[in-house]
Amino acid sequence: MSVLVIAEHDNASIKGATLNTVTAAAACGGDVHVLVAGHNAAAAAQAAAQIAGVAKVIHADAPGLEHGLAENVAAQVLAIASGYSHILFPATASGKNVAPRVAAKLDVAQISDITKVVSADTFERPIYAGNAIATVQSSDATKVITVRTTGFDAAAATGGSAAVETAAATADAGKSTFVGSEIAKNDRPDLTAAKIIVSGGRALGSKEKFDEVITPLADKLGAAIGASRAAVDAGYAPNDLQVGQTGKIVAPQLYIAAGISGAIQHLAGMKDSKVIVAINKDPEAPIFSVADYGLEADLFTAVPELVKAL
Repeated sequence: MSVLVIAEHDNASIKGATLNTVTAAAACGGDVHVLVAGHNAAAAAQAAAQIAGVAKVIHADAPGLEHGLAENVAAQVLAIASGYSHILFPATASGKNVAPRVAAKLDVAQISDITKVVSADTFERPIYAGNAIATVQSSDATKVITVRTTGFDAAAATGGSAAVETAAATADAGKSTFVGSEIAKNDRPDLTAAKIIVSGGRALGSKEKFDEVITPLADKLGAAIGASRAAVDAGYAPNDLQVGQTGKIVAPQLYIAAGISGAIQHLAGMKDSKVIVAINKDPEAPIFSVADYGLEADLFTAVPELVKAL
């Protein structure tokens, strides 16, 4: 049986989370097929066909699929689900919106947020904010899975030559309509895809200090900016910068945490980073337990000095 990946895209290009999901799908065994459900999305389908390891791209095109409404995408997935042993979604806001609907309609248990494929029916996933890893074995005929993208390397975006097959688009379910979107414009790298992240915590004391201390370091390193939940709740940074269990899960090459104590909820979102640098004046701060490099210092002195040195 083949494995189906539900592509995340903007109708013109494929989003990075799809590449990590393709890697997870390949580990499940069988041919990897990718569903591109959108509107005027031929360019995205062609981009999916270039992904290394993809055997076939299924392109469903209809106005109702343009904005990825969960009801319509789920119906499209269900229309072709019978041919697949595994259906994989990135564990993004979009994937987590559609996957439970598909699992419920197929009357199977969803396997959420996997970080490793042990075998075709056995998977690992973090529980208790990443403090324990559960090994889950499923006997369901169709396995509906969401993939924690930081747990898998991205498949090469080029080098593949999959055939693109057109599928009949399902009718608009009519249960929801797209009203509009407000997209935050940001010149920095996307937080979940950034190779370097500089994060600030509650110790910064104010939004002005957060911007004054964190932004110059991020500018020097070409980094994305993150924040702890405490900093976001205090209004120092917007919600979309929150890293942690209830924010974004990241795994950059370099993660710099300034003034972040390291509550378990924050660690759950960043402890898979390749190199972690912690700057905190509290020697007992939990962040030091996961840090590769720790600097026990006042961040208001240390960070500007680091910027000067760079």
